[in-house]
Parts: sequence; structure tokens; C-alpha cells
Amino acid sequence: MKKKSTAFLTFMVILAFIFPLFSTTSLAETSSITTYSPYCILMEASTGKIIYEKDAHAKVPPASTTKIMTAILTLENCALTDTATVSHNAIYSVPVGYTHASLVEGEVLTIDQLLHILLIPSANDAANVLAEHIAGSVESFATMMNTKALELGMQDTNFVNPNGVQNENHYSSAYDLALLGRYAMQNETFRKIVSTTKYTLPATNQYDKSDRYFKTTNELLVPDERDSVDNYYYPYTTGIKTGYTNAAKNCIVASSKKDGVEYIVVILGADKTENGLSGRYLDCINLFNYAFDNYKTYTMHEENSVLKQVKVSKATGTTKNLNLVVKDNITLLLKKDTNVTTITPTIDISSELVAPIAQNTVIGTITYDVDGNTYTSELLAGADVVQSNAFHDFLTIVSIVIVLFLLYRLLTINNKKKGKRKKSFKKTNRAKKHMRDKDNYLYW
Repeated sequence: MKKKSTAFLTFMVILAFIFPLFSTTSLAETSSITTYSPYCILMEASTGKIIYEKDAHAKVPPASTTKIMTAILTLENCALTDTATVSHNAIYSVPVGYTHASLVEGEVLTIDQLLHILLIPSANDAANVLAEHIAGSVESFATMMNTKALELGMQDTNFVNPNGVQNENHYSSAYDLALLGRYAMQNETFRKIVSTTKYTLPATNQYDKSDRYFKTTNELLVPDERDSVDNYYYPYTTGIKTGYTNAAKNCIVASSKKDGVEYIVVILGADKTENGLSGRYLDCINLFNYAFDNYKTYTMHEENSVLKQVKVSKATGTTKNLNLVVKDNITLLLKKDTNVTTITPTIDISSELVAPIAQNTVIGTITYDVDGNTYTSELLAGADVVQSNAFHDFLTIVSIVIVLFLLYRLLTINNKKKGKRKKSFKKTNRAKKHMRDKDNYLYW
């Protein structure tokens, strides 16, 4: 028993030394990242790859980052030139202390105007106007929001209003908001608005002045000429939306693009640092810098590029060699020091390739599994493949033989004619020579 105990202790000591060796990579990945905020995530926009996360699935108040969903549903259900009328409820249901755009009851605004004041100064009254215009009521619009959230894979989210006004049943997570931000930035109108830093609401039917001037709430977008530590301008920022309530604290869904690569950062529940600085902006800057300094994208296959050539059975001789075409770009997000030549894909052909096959038919897939992420594309037939027909092939061969035979006969006949012409030519020449000789004899 004593020997067994000693052996067990020795085994545990060895494990204690070995285990850290196996976890060194994961620790090294995050050791240089420091975040002040309790809930955050760093995601690459095109691939959805998560580089860093911290309690990213916790269900917490999202504050005005909610308005990203309101904007997307508006863009997908309205034309920018449509108009909406401001109701009494849209204005007076906004609690005291929440941001508003000083809208007037009965005022008629375009959807484009409402989107600008929704996303730039974060006007809560504008969110209500849009919700009522699209769905008839805030409650019905919330149902639309939750349906869309599920479509996007937002499993930790429940919306009860279009603006993020505090409600215990209104929540989301850093991961879900990253999905939402990634989706929203694919809309060019949304992308343009959330990168805008200033906006003036023009005079309307109920408001005859143009003095409603607004600035963005996103300080990452705004250059600050002051030489101070609380200058949070980040030159690569492309959007998106901030939020704040007492319960939610400081929140942001931010995006940044450099060298063709865009990242999404979500920060929730942020406080001031011990030095009185903004934890949400410092976290955004640190996470963006980490991503740009350590990662890059590698294009393994371009859209419509030929992967390889395969043989198709029962096909005609001229179509049996088929190009497999990669339908979509396959771009991997990897550490900058990655040796991409060691990364090989899995190629799955759906079934035995037998003619006939139409061009652009899905033949199979190509997939890369790297660092827990999957990158895939369909493989398409690069051309039509015609089915071989035995009788047709026989007729083709017979036709070729007949053509060759006819060519042979024509050549033979031509050769005989040439031979006859040569003999005739020789006889004529001999006769002429004989006559010349005879004439010469007589003359002599």
C-alpha cells in the first residue's frame, strides 16, 4: 500500500509539472490582453472568428446598443424616402433622463432622418416612432426584433422595446451583440450612418427651425485636438453604437478596419477606471490593437477559382475532364507567424461523378478546420459534361472512317490523273523531238 501511495504521489507531481505545458498556448494567446469590463468579445467580421472573449454569453442589459436591431429592421422593411408621423406615445413614453431628439407630436419625418437621429445621438423617441410605423406598436415591434434575433443565432437575447430603456426582461450578451453588429455592418446604409459624426435635423411641418444639431455618442470616431489622456479617437473606427443606463453601465458595439480586415468589439457593463478614464473605450482600443498586431487574413481560394480537375465517368471524350470550381472566397484568419502551407483542406465529393452534369451543379464541398473555426465553400461543376452514347459513338467512328476513305479515294484518283498527264506529256515531247530531227535531216 505504501508503494502504491508513493507511486500515486509521484504521478500527481509529474502531472503538476506537465499540465502547464499543455496549457501554455492558450495562456499565451490571452496573456497580453487586459480588459477592465466584465463582459466583452473580439470577433473578426468576415469569418466570425472569436479571438478573445470574457463572459461573453452572460445575459445583461444592452442599453442603447438595442437600436442596432431597430435600425436593421427599419432598413429591411422601409424605404429611406418613406415618412412616419410622431405620435404622443412615442415622445412621452420615454422616461425622464433618457436621450431624445426633441421631436414634436404630429411631426412628419423621413425614415432616413429618423435613422440618423436614432443612431448618431441615440434618440429614444425616434426608436419609438420607427417601431410604431413598422409594426403598429412597440410591443409588436419587439416580437419582430426577437424573431430576427433568433434568425441571426442570438440565443441569449430578449427584447421588449426598440431603444434599450431599462427593463429586467430586456437583455442580451456580448456574443449576441457581436453577431448583430457583424450582420448590420453588411448593410451599406447602416454602415454609412454609424460612421457619421454630425447631423442636423431640418425644419419640418411642426418644427420650423434647423437648430436640432447632433453629435455622435461614439468617441472612437471623433478626433480630439486636445493633448489629453481621455482622447479616445481611434483612426480605424468604422462604427457602431454606444449605450448607457444605470443598470447596464457603459456599453458599446464597435467596429474597426485596417488593411482590409474588420473587427467587431462588444463591451458591456463597463465602469470608469481607477484613474477616471473610460473603461469601454480603453478596452476597445486595446482589443483592436491586439487583433491588428497579431492576426492577418490568408486567402486560400478566390471566388470562382479552379481547385482541380477530375474525370467524369460515362462522359464524352471532349467533356470527361471536369474543373471543380470553388464557389466562394475562402479566407482564413490566422496568427501572423502561421505557416499556411501546412494547412490542408478536406474535400468531399457528394457522389460518384457520372455524366451528364450541368455547369454550376454542386459537386461537393471544400472545408478548412482551423483553431476551432470552420471555413467552407461549395464546389461547382466548371462546365457541362455530356453523357457518352454507344450508338452515337459508333456512328461518329463510322463517319470518321467514311470521311477518311473518301479522302483516300480522292487522293488516289488525283494521283492517277497526274500519272496520265505525265505520260501524255512525255509522248508529246517525244513526237515534237522526232519532228525536229526530221526537219533537220531534210534541211541537211
